[in-house]
Amino acid sequence: MNKKKTTYNQHPTFKVKGDFITWTGFVAIFNELSSAVKQCAKQKTVLVIEAYPGVRIENLKLALEHHFKDATLFFADEFALSGAEIREKFAMLITDDRVFGRMSTLKLDDYFKQERLTELKHKVAASTGLTIVFGTGASLAAQADITVYMDVARFEIQQRMRANEIGNWNDTLVDEDILRKYKRGFFLDWRAADRQKVALFNRIDYYLDDNILDQPKMLKWSDYCLGLEQMLRGPFRFVPYFDPGVWGGYWMKDKLGIQHESEKLAWAFDGVAEENSLYLQFGDMRLETPALNAVLKYPLPLLGELVFNRFGAELPIRFDFLDTMGGGNLSLQVHPDKEYIKKQFGMDYTQEESYYLLDAEEDAVVYLGLKEGVEKDELLASLRKAQDGETEFDATKYVNTFPAKKHDHFLIPSGTIHCSGAGSMVLEVSLSAYIFTFKLWDWGRLGLDGKPRPVHIEHGEKVINEERSGEWVSDHLVNHFELIQEKSKKERTGLYKTQQIVTERDWFTDFVDYDNAEKTVNMLNLVEGDKVVIESVEQAFEPFEVNYVETFVIPAQVEKFRIRNIGESEKVAILRARIQ
Repeated sequence: MNKKKTTYNQHPTFKVKGDFITWTGFVAIFNELSSAVKQCAKQKTVLVIEAYPGVRIENLKLALEHHFKDATLFFADEFALSGAEIREKFAMLITDDRVFGRMSTLKLDDYFKQERLTELKHKVAASTGLTIVFGTGASLAAQADITVYMDVARFEIQQRMRANEIGNWNDTLVDEDILRKYKRGFFLDWRAADRQKVALFNRIDYYLDDNILDQPKMLKWSDYCLGLEQMLRGPFRFVPYFDPGVWGGYWMKDKLGIQHESEKLAWAFDGVAEENSLYLQFGDMRLETPALNAVLKYPLPLLGELVFNRFGAELPIRFDFLDTMGGGNLSLQVHPDKEYIKKQFGMDYTQEESYYLLDAEEDAVVYLGLKEGVEKDELLASLRKAQDGETEFDATKYVNTFPAKKHDHFLIPSGTIHCSGAGSMVLEVSLSAYIFTFKLWDWGRLGLDGKPRPVHIEHGEKVINEERSGEWVSDHLVNHFELIQEKSKKERTGLYKTQQIVTERDWFTDFVDYDNAEKTVNMLNLVEGDKVVIESVEQAFEPFEVNYVETFVIPAQVEKFRIRNIGESEKVAILRARIQ
């Protein structure tokens, strides 16, 4: 393996143009809010601080009590359902499964008993002077004179959950299984909170970033929105995050120079709007904010009409890394078809995906599709015996294996059994259905938490497509390259007829021009070469540099752009994905 580290930027930051006033620390933040209260010049002023589930709410509570000694404070969470009541009321959505719940259409007021919410409203209405309502659901209690939104990135919430610093919102089960914590957040709490956030977009006055301990940061909401608007005029990157796993490898740490406490890394999310965050630089202050906010606030400029009308305010394309170089096989798995995921989990689309090989060891393989003549019942019987510990599961007896080398591309439509083997570095390109992976066999491993990793044969058996087998797989799903343009060697590298993401690869030495005629969001990655720059053909944005294997997004409103090779590599390659 090449040990030379690249210049991969682990902290991409968009610098917002303009002069801004920002506040860091609760003393400075509360002094500004006190000034804003005085400017209201009213006998009674209502200050609402709406908090996303997962913020350090106790820190906020203590700071408010210390600073606003003469104010009347109401903690909205105390009027909401308790964790036990939430689990009982929404048991059908949460389910008993460790991983899967059901997508909810809940709103924040569903987490309150009506009489308790009415009680809070009456208390706020009866108070005098400065009245502060804070917490998750605080904005339900009153029409605010000043509204602050306190936010936190999704991955930071997960880190707090893993450290048992927090449980789910308003729940005392702080040390609950992390998979169950994530499940409730994903299927219920975060959905409801995002809906309330959107409802407040036209009412927020200040935005408060709670990602760094003891370093809250605040700026005016209008400045925050200006920052997002500027960013969406050209290419941008999400802030990637890296995670260990039982099958993790060394490639990302060796090749990209990633600094991480874990010896091996399994995952990197470098293109997942619902999981990643954004860094926005306002003067001397760098703000971290959920990338999903850009999708929710400006869906049409970012996504385009085609994607928005098909998926709503969701960025449906996901890029992530799977590192098994010096590690082990991923789990043998399958993704549900659209019918099953809709009826079983309430999800509108499924996880169609592909594996693009960024690197591979000499004997690396990809498991893909059933072998010719394999009966599903025989496969399932063997899987169940292995899961019960009676025998080892012989994957090569039932599943095709294909040699995997650098720049190979394997398509994985839903219903296709698949697994990236050891010794591979994969760029996974998929629709963002997130966690709907049915593990069929996990090679008898325990998770990093020492518990058996969840296996869902009962779901998998209902969606395995027996026609994805034998020669059909090699003919339709393996390196299905199609030359589109000879000059720049533009190739279509993947789009099975049932899949909605089309991927193209451009090889070039100097530059290549792109015409985003469909006006749809593009996600791209520099899969070969050390550095390129993205330029605006119409001078609509400043040049944007990208290093090897960095993922970047081109918003739908960018119609023409050029990618130029500016590094030491003679030839470079770009993988481009978009919805078709």
